[in-house]
Amino acid sequence: MSVLFLEYPKCSTCKKAKAWLESNGVAFDDRHIVEENPSAEELKIWWQMSGLPLKKFFNTSGLLYKELQLKDKLPEMSEDEMIELLSTNGMLVKRPLIIGEDFVLVGFKEAEWEKLK
Repeated sequence: MSVLFLEYPKCSTCKKAKAWLESNGVAFDDRHIVEENPSAEELKIWWQMSGLPLKKFFNTSGLLYKELQLKDKLPEMSEDEMIELLSTNGMLVKRPLIIGEDFVLVGFKEAEWEKLK
């Protein structure tokens, strides 16, 4: 099994997640989330696969999220508008993301990732 690993290489959480994947022998394809930003189509599929609220896909601690005042704007936005916004800049997307055949994990929570083994 190989998974898609979306990361921002300078992110310390992404570095920990990548080290976890390597030390646990999980095969993965690496993708830079800013240089190759997820498309709206990808995000929509991943969000539906994840079963999570769409808000969980936003990097709420990021500078861009705060600059755009998205905390106040998201409740007024439709799901399609949120997906379009996420697809404009990888820095808005919560990372790392792991995408498998039938699952999506957002952020690095080691207990959730244990299921990958």
